[in-house]
Amino acid sequence: MFAVPGLLALIFLEYLRPQEYFPVLAALPLLHMAAALALLGFILDLRLGLSRLHPAPHLLLGLLFFGWCLITLVARAPDQLLARTSPLLVPLVIYLLVAHAIQSFRVLQVLAGLLLAICIALAVLGVQQGLAPWGCHRIVWSQGQKTFVYDGRTCDGLEDRTGCESEGAEPGVDYVCERAGLLGTSSVHGRVRYRGTLQDPNELSLVLGIAMPFAFAFFQRRRSLPRLLLLVSTCGLVGICALFTESRGGQLVFLAVLAVYFVNLVGAWRGLAVGLVLALPILILGGRSGAESSTMARTECWWIGLHLVAASPGFGVGCGQFLEHHYLTAHNSLILSAAELGLPGMVIWSSVLYLAVKIPMQALRRTDLAPVARSWALALLASMAGLVVGSFFLSYSYKDVLWIYVGLSGVLYQAIRRHEPGFGVGFGIRDLGIVAAVDFAVLVALVGYTGLKLGW
Repeated sequence: MFAVPGLLALIFLEYLRPQEYFPVLAALPLLHMAAALALLGFILDLRLGLSRLHPAPHLLLGLLFFGWCLITLVARAPDQLLARTSPLLVPLVIYLLVAHAIQSFRVLQVLAGLLLAICIALAVLGVQQGLAPWGCHRIVWSQGQKTFVYDGRTCDGLEDRTGCESEGAEPGVDYVCERAGLLGTSSVHGRVRYRGTLQDPNELSLVLGIAMPFAFAFFQRRRSLPRLLLLVSTCGLVGICALFTESRGGQLVFLAVLAVYFVNLVGAWRGLAVGLVLALPILILGGRSGAESSTMARTECWWIGLHLVAASPGFGVGCGQFLEHHYLTAHNSLILSAAELGLPGMVIWSSVLYLAVKIPMQALRRTDLAPVARSWALALLASMAGLVVGSFFLSYSYKDVLWIYVGLSGVLYQAIRRHEPGFGVGFGIRDLGIVAAVDFAVLVALVGYTGLKLGW
């Protein structure tokens, strides 16, 4: 399939960002080039009959979501319409290509293998960074973004900023003491991270957690010693890296992924109990100092977001406009969608996630499907469970990674239909009612929680 090389390159660039640490690549529009290559390949696949133009179940809802984003900008911030359209096109194009250009289990396995390899590489970098010595970093501002540049000197920990600003420091430059990782990476407040969108430790831990199920799937497909070692090492690296990120949300993602597998293996209650026992070391050791202040800051963001929903339930404040009303983002994807896109946008976004979960669940209910379909359905269900949990604590509504995984559920659908044309996943009035009821119940619960936490 001619679309595959471009699509794999697009995902590789989106995650690892080599253009950020190889200056020779910085001037090249690599993401656009890879997207164009994948799109041309998909067109060629269609012309040659290698792929069929069959819409994924969430295609219309996905297009409606991005269309609604633009409508809210027209209604609330028309001066930012052009500036916001380009960032919205990236996740849309990635979703469309992933969900429709890949239509076989063989290529799904290749894509899952790439995501798993990226996950392991990022986890190794995170563990190395977490064990690295403390070093003095210059604070450099570039295009409104703050970056840390290691200057080669050592320091004694987070509180040793004074030592970094003494002998050997550049005059007039601010310094921090952080762990110096490979590829020019560094920790932030002692928490490991990567680059690009993964410079947030919480997002790094989420991305690692939701890729972990692919190691389970590869082992299920062939129960060999090398694949067992791959599974054990993946879980170990992801778990240790989650500890070093000090992300409580990431630790819950880790638990959610394990819970799906153990529930499937030994039943609901026993599976949850086993998953909890295995995740206890992560939960016990994964706290961080200042967690209470972080919780209060997140709760305040939720409170602000809920007030924005109440003030403008129809169109919200406009896509990407939350930071115009508060100095921090919403830290909750449901609240972010409701605040920026109004209640209709919230329901549309949740409906896309609902279908992305429903597809693998529907596949698992079909006992007549081939083992390959059931293995990948279970893996994607675990990934989506982790993604839903992680999205509750992050502003992830428009993130490329989320739409890659929504697209992967579309790949599963396409691959099953290639062998079982009668397989279908619908979205009717009943489904819409379930989504809307859950959304509003969560909003009401969040109003009660934030009110009690912050005082009415």
